[in-house]
Amino acid sequence: MTLSPLTSADARWRPTAALGRAVVTAAVAVGGALLLGDPSLVVLAVPFIGLATVGLLRRPTAVPRLESRLDHTTLHEGQGTTSRLTLAGADHAEYLVRATGHPPYVVARPHGGYVGALLEGADGPAPTTEISPRRWGRRHVGTERVALLSPWAGYRFGPVTLGGQEMRVLPATAPYDSRADAPQPVGLVGAHRSQRPGSGTELAGIRPFAPGDRLRRINWRVSLRSRELHVVSTRAEEDTGVLLVVDALADHGASDGVDGAASSLDLSVRAASAVAEHHVRSGDRVALRVVGRGRELVGYGTGSRHLRRLQHTLAGIRPGEVTEAEAGVLQLGVTGGTVVILLSPMLAESIGAVAATLTKRGVPVLVVDTLPADVRPGVAEGTDPELAAYAWRMRSLERTVVLQRLAALGCPVVAWRGPGTIDDVLRRLARRAGQPRVVVR
Repeated sequence: MTLSPLTSADARWRPTAALGRAVVTAAVAVGGALLLGDPSLVVLAVPFIGLATVGLLRRPTAVPRLESRLDHTTLHEGQGTTSRLTLAGADHAEYLVRATGHPPYVVARPHGGYVGALLEGADGPAPTTEISPRRWGRRHVGTERVALLSPWAGYRFGPVTLGGQEMRVLPATAPYDSRADAPQPVGLVGAHRSQRPGSGTELAGIRPFAPGDRLRRINWRVSLRSRELHVVSTRAEEDTGVLLVVDALADHGASDGVDGAASSLDLSVRAASAVAEHHVRSGDRVALRVVGRGRELVGYGTGSRHLRRLQHTLAGIRPGEVTEAEAGVLQLGVTGGTVVILLSPMLAESIGAVAATLTKRGVPVLVVDTLPADVRPGVAEGTDPELAAYAWRMRSLERTVVLQRLAALGCPVVAWRGPGTIDDVLRRLARRAGQPRVVVR
């Protein structure tokens, strides 16, 4: 972004206070020496006379142009980038000062965002500032005020304000991995063991040879021992559809960034990012639905490009309620072979109703509880704290009842604790999918 010299009232060279003091002191000393006839006053004022003379002679004439830019505009929370400043027409500038703004959840180095250095010529490098976003989301970073000083600090340019850039901060990628099979894989390719035989690497057994079997699957040890051809049978490897549902109706708790305490939406977004990355790398089809003000939607897809799209969508989530007219957003449209992972603090009745409905339909649903353990309700101004605490206890009891009813329906609920959180639950869901069902005819 380039700053035009006409965009700011301070975008011109002005005398500094040091130059003004030097000129006034030199004039008073010379005038006093002439009036009093004392040459010693001139001798005492020689340093100020020299400073004023050099400062006036080195008065800049060209108006410099400044341009600041970031090395990266897309980062994961906790990563950092460098803000660089480019100068043009700064031939008479000797010293530069940069003061970076302090947006929320953004830290700068040097501490405080203040940096200054001598310029090495007109085309010399300007001092840089390192910026690190500490929480996911969209951040406006790089806003700063820049000032230039001429030699001997005679004239000052600015300070002028340079607008920053929009940065998309992606959620941190938690170290998450799972070896659990998907409950109902129905895709054509993938890494999950299917319940049906097929061409794969998972051993299913050894059976007699049948027309159509491949010769490379013949087990010669068993065939020689039994005098009949036997082949090795395997299970098919298929992919599954994973639907991530993120509850963004509200954000409970306080967020201190990637290195501090996490709010409910922090846990939901980071967990969704970790689970999405794992399943995309496993070859599964992953989709995302956000229940909230933005109603973000990402269809099923695979590959690194699709994972990038999922992370960008998660970074743009904004909490907000859904009106009754927008209740259709809760209609997820889940089809067979899909695993629904619902990430929510489970404080909204509509979210519990969606989980119960899908479970009754036989869809594998896993609820990941993202409510922080030490969360405390915010008390609005003018509200009785005791009344607010009482209301929060009542809401917590209602939430406990909802979780118990979901567990009774067969919908597992697990609190997010990082790597390995949902492994055991997915294994149980996979075993349940392989068991015979009683069908009423």
